[in-house]
Amino acid sequence: MALTDTALKALKPRDKTYTVSDDRGLYLEVFSTGGMVWRYRYRLNGKYEKLTLGKYPALTLKNARLMRDGASQIAAIGESPAQKKQQSKIAGPENTTLKQFAERFFKEIQQRDRKDTTMPRRYLDKDILPYLGSKAVRDLTAEDVRSVIWKKKEQGFDAAAGQVRGLLKRMLDYAVTCGLISSNPVSALPIRHIYKTVSRERALTTGEIKQFLQAVHLSNIRRQFKISLQLILMTLVRKSELLLAKKRDVYLEEAEWHIPQGNSKTGKPHIVYLSDQAVILFRELFILAGTSEWVLPGRGSLIKPFAHNALNKALKVSLQGQEIPAFTIHDLRRTASTLLHEQGWASDVVEKALNHTIGGVRGVYNRAEYSEQRKAMLQAWADIIDTLAPAMNLVVPRAER
Repeated sequence: MALTDTALKALKPRDKTYTVSDDRGLYLEVFSTGGMVWRYRYRLNGKYEKLTLGKYPALTLKNARLMRDGASQIAAIGESPAQKKQQSKIAGPENTTLKQFAERFFKEIQQRDRKDTTMPRRYLDKDILPYLGSKAVRDLTAEDVRSVIWKKKEQGFDAAAGQVRGLLKRMLDYAVTCGLISSNPVSALPIRHIYKTVSRERALTTGEIKQFLQAVHLSNIRRQFKISLQLILMTLVRKSELLLAKKRDVYLEEAEWHIPQGNSKTGKPHIVYLSDQAVILFRELFILAGTSEWVLPGRGSLIKPFAHNALNKALKVSLQGQEIPAFTIHDLRRTASTLLHEQGWASDVVEKALNHTIGGVRGVYNRAEYSEQRKAMLQAWADIIDTLAPAMNLVVPRAER
């Protein structure tokens, strides 16, 4: 006999859980605690399955019947309503947008697997979500992902296009894992067709360093960029470490720059010992930064640093017309490492200055910081650079300030 709203309201808990049936497999389970849950029992491939629909009275009799009818239709075509419900719990709503799923991916996967999510987050916010963020994940096509990847390629950033492709691939692989989609549209775009990774071996000669620095000094790029390119070569730091530097971390009187854990690729704090020339250049950057807390505040805002690609573009502009084989900003670190090793500086001292993690057993047991050796080495290295392109050439005379 079918249930009625009146009969449901009259139900009372008993010492043990009991059930009351409605019709066509729908029934209500009444617990001794007073809670009540709608369930639907159906037969699929010769076996009985059970589907939980929801709690009464939040789920009314009328709506419970509608849900039973929907589940019955799914079972009629040979699919399991219970399994589909379980999959939807993992995957989320079928109309989940890429923006919604991206936040889940970053929380559950990206932040767990990577110490530094700065660049992936930047690619997501700048290159992916503005174009695909509002689209349902299940509706994404190979053409959709190709369009955002090729936007980056057409801007001349093939390596960055590869990074965008990699981020999309990982994110949509997780969507497959969650059951939100059955296949990854990024798989139709092999990385070899977008960007070919090459082994980096480029190290500048002393003559190329001189030509490079003189070209930078004479170029029309911003003076902050001229100073930054010379500082990166002089201090052996990574580009991102300088771009994210704040004044509070640079101690000019002590000639030390403390790179905090969050800005360090190794995930550990790092001290850069500043040569006399590096102190001069940092002091000049402080003046150019004005009241900003950043050493290199962005062009249009004192509260944000320059964009990640700003120095890349500055290097490209400064080298126009120069007969120097192509190199990247990261190659400046390799250049310094190569020449310092050639000059006889101990490998562990150079590696420590580069903020590299020393591998193997030696790395486990060697906790030396080589502070005094690093200070001497970086000062000697700055003196060499100063003979090629003096740091004072980048400083405005005090009378003109």
